[in-house]
Amino acid sequence: MTEHPQPRPPEGDWLGTPYLRFERHGSLGHCIVDRPEARNAMTPAMYFGVRYAVNHVNTDPDLAGLLITGTGDVFIPGGDLGGASPDDWADLGRLLHMDVTPFDAIRDSRKPVVCAVNGIAQGGGLMIAMLSDVSVASDRATFRAPELFRGIADTHYGQILPRQVGPARARDLMLTGRVLAAAEAVEWGVVTRAVPHDELLAAATDALEWCCRTAPDARRDVKRVINDFYGRYDRMSMDASLYGPEPVEGFVAFKERRSPAWVSEDLRIDGRL
Repeated sequence: MTEHPQPRPPEGDWLGTPYLRFERHGSLGHCIVDRPEARNAMTPAMYFGVRYAVNHVNTDPDLAGLLITGTGDVFIPGGDLGGASPDDWADLGRLLHMDVTPFDAIRDSRKPVVCAVNGIAQGGGLMIAMLSDVSVASDRATFRAPELFRGIADTHYGQILPRQVGPARARDLMLTGRVLAAAEAVEWGVVTRAVPHDELLAAATDALEWCCRTAPDARRDVKRVINDFYGRYDRMSMDASLYGPEPVEGFVAFKERRSPAWVSEDLRIDGRL
């Protein structure tokens, strides 16, 4: 078993958790999610580490852009529902709550952020892929938004998804929890490109390099207009939902591999929703 260093806050190229790596490839930074023992499930420190990586690239004059990817057959599957975080250097979830997430940092990044979606992308992983400047998917990648099965009124998804894929498809994704394969995700506009798995890193790097060749001030102004199209989500309602009883039951049901209690008995299935 690999021994990890003592938990400590981010500093320099250290992202604050052993489950993220920051690598430099010339003028490009790579943020690599690497927690295979938990299928890359994101702890608060990991979410904060991605946010830090975006800000780190933006403040480093030697770096022009950031590539985010995962390891194995998982990109980012969302938050860890298993309990205590093994990499906490502070009680981030309690202290900062939703502010640990990198979504706003990615949207507002002055320097380009590109995702190489190597596998399963759901929850926060799907949001990261949608809000990055360009996302390139492996032909093995899959996409899902399961928040309503966990009892979470994710108003962020309710705001972003209809503008990304249209309201009818957003309802389909959120209310049925269906899984999209890579080709369908491109057709729907969840991501813009899908390539053979072995070509993923090269294709995503090429996209990032082209983004980095654009004029920084002009790029920032165009991104501001695109962000206006997405709009502002109802954070207050989402916070209220997260502190309500449904997420508690949703998380317990997930852990116990069963349907939540709100599901009628004749509609329950074996295993997790």
